Amino acid sequence: MNARYLLGFDVGSSSVKASLVNADSGKCVASAFFPEKEAPIKAVKAGWAEQEPDSWWQYGKQALQKIMAEGQVKGDEIVAIGISYQMHGLVCVDKDLKPLRPAIIWCDSRAVPYGERAFNELGADQCLSHLLNSPGNFTAAKLAWVKENEPELYNKIYKVMLPGDYIAMRLSGVANTTVSGLSEGMFWDFKENRVAQFLLDYYGIPASFIPDIVPTFSEQSTVSQAAAEELGLKAGTPITYRGGDQPNNALSLNVFEPGEIAATAGTSGVVYGVLGDVNYDPKSRVNTFAHVNHQADKTRLGVLLCINGTGILNAWMHRNVTFDMGYAEMNDLAAQAPIGSDGVCIMPFGNGAERVLQNKELGCSIHGLNFNKHARQHLVRAAQEGIVFSFCYGMEIMQQMGMDIKKIHAGRANMFLSPLFRNTLAGVSGATIELYETDGSVGAAKGAGIGAGIYADHNEAFATLEKLQVIEPDLAAREQYAEAYAHWKAVLEKNLIN
Repeated sequence: MNARYLLGFDVGSSSVKASLVNADSGKCVASAFFPEKEAPIKAVKAGWAEQEPDSWWQYGKQALQKIMAEGQVKGDEIVAIGISYQMHGLVCVDKDLKPLRPAIIWCDSRAVPYGERAFNELGADQCLSHLLNSPGNFTAAKLAWVKENEPELYNKIYKVMLPGDYIAMRLSGVANTTVSGLSEGMFWDFKENRVAQFLLDYYGIPASFIPDIVPTFSEQSTVSQAAAEELGLKAGTPITYRGGDQPNNALSLNVFEPGEIAATAGTSGVVYGVLGDVNYDPKSRVNTFAHVNHQADKTRLGVLLCINGTGILNAWMHRNVTFDMGYAEMNDLAAQAPIGSDGVCIMPFGNGAERVLQNKELGCSIHGLNFNKHARQHLVRAAQEGIVFSFCYGMEIMQQMGMDIKKIHAGRANMFLSPLFRNTLAGVSGATIELYETDGSVGAAKGAGIGAGIYADHNEAFATLEKLQVIEPDLAAREQYAEAYAHWKAVLEKNLIN
């Protein structure tokens, strides 16, 4: 039998990564990303962030050429394509499916007032019970900004898309989207199980702007002759999966069922948990979207907690407190301090306003420092504990929404390389942590295999996912972890009142 390969793209704001996975062995045969230096983000005004959609296409093309050469794979050996992408972006195209303006990407904040106005005028109950979120700074609010500020351009819009929809359209010549994608843009009504007409009506946006909806795992479209010739692929190759980067990260870690959690802890940190019932946080401190396997008759929601001040705090400590040692030595130093850092606690919120704190900007602060008994090991430990405690603070909100957190899946990278960080998270949450070797573009390729029917289900698709380490909660130290977290939480709540 000829070799069969699955192609996955991961369209980020810093680069586009592509991977080829052998469909039968489940092993990745080649991966590459482009550009090698961080892709530019255009900021014409403060708070703006734009990228040219065509640049994603060109980056993906470069990465694809590299992996096909490296893996010695021919276009006709690729049997399905999957796409992961940066969430919440807005791409506007005309009738020729050409972009009318640069994409307004996830970190652009210009639409905040449009989302807040909709939330206040439509009412919290209406928005939260139907959208499961405030309209916030998501795709629909960004489109409302275009309508008000660029009316001539707005009148030329034929369809609006998320970044992954745009790449799928460039591959196929067909514009479509998914329920998961629409939910992250605030275009999906969970109560009515259809496009959120009430929000479109409020903003005065025609429903015709929304592309056709296709299932997340399905033959969504096929590669066009023109794209095949440009990329060296075979015309007719099916595109069978797409998902936003955080749902796709969960998929990459085989997180599909209620109570399962996917976590990342880079510069910022994300805890993404699967919920089996339609629910929301009444204070909108976490976001709720349709997970990749959500269906009308089988609720699977992704509840997303983001902590902006995660690895960036640890990196700051490294630069300014332990600049004479590497990260591994820094972790060893932190372990010399006891659980709870002998009363020192740090609020890790020095990287902007935190949604989990209802968009308050507390900044980073150190509490309980005694010059006569504390040294830098207490500071480094308190920083890592503060990050973990902020995760657990958000996870309590998830538990209030009905999520039973027993297991956390994560890639062995960034903060999860620290034994102290891992042990503290397991100790406070009571959850088992499983570390994996994972990658978003590989996940997208496996998702394509599910959508194409090559794999019977997600368990078969991720049967080869390598579990690198398991961290069980230290039951003997559970009370100490609980006391340390309770102290930190009391300090946080005092700060929130002041």
